[in-house]
Amino acid sequence: MEDELEFYLQYTDSVQVSKLTPGDLKSLIQTGESSFLEFKHSVASPEKIAREIAAFANTKGGTILIGVEDNGEMIGVEGYHEEEFWLNQAASEECIPEVPISIELVNLGERDVLIVKVPEAEEKPVYVKGKKVRQVYVRLEDESVVASDEYIEVLKQNYSEEGFTFEYGEKEQQLFRFLNEYGDITVKRFSLLISVTTYRAAKILVNLVSAGVLDLFEKDGVTHYTFSKKSS
Repeated sequence: MEDELEFYLQYTDSVQVSKLTPGDLKSLIQTGESSFLEFKHSVASPEKIAREIAAFANTKGGTILIGVEDNGEMIGVEGYHEEEFWLNQAASEECIPEVPISIELVNLGERDVLIVKVPEAEEKPVYVKGKKVRQVYVRLEDESVVASDEYIEVLKQNYSEEGFTFEYGEKEQQLFRFLNEYGDITVKRFSLLISVTTYRAAKILVNLVSAGVLDLFEKDGVTHYTFSKKSS
């Protein structure tokens, strides 16, 4: 019984009263779900909410509102302690490495809305435990999706201590000419364009993303590459 109490206490008593008023919260909700904001009716389980936490941590950080419907209705939660317990357990136990979330509370009378602030991870990627394999989630517009292998490789390279260089050779010239004409390309299309394996094509594209030359985005479960807005 004592062990159970200690286990419970390590994941509770972390909620702070928010400086936001219900009116401020309503204004935030009106901006809608996005790459930085997610609405949740409640916390279904530590395993499921960990996906949202990891996705924000692997992208640019964000906020999860617990007690808000998909349509923006503020329904609140009745007694936030279970939600708090699962949120902290998800961030500490289900995410690898641990994500240092903070939880605030906005009181709506008999119910409360929890504001979960997720910082961008200092060490990427953040994995989510699974029954068989760990997975990486990223934020894509208003959804948390499983990252492609190439996306995961970019996350790893961007947070390694090694610098990034690339050779502007014939393959890169072919790529840039294609992008100038069509706008974006996939690994499979690039491998056909330059007559190499998809593994080799992916390595070239990932290195160009890490060097800041290209950006990548997911579309229908496939990773696409385009010129970086920073380099244009």
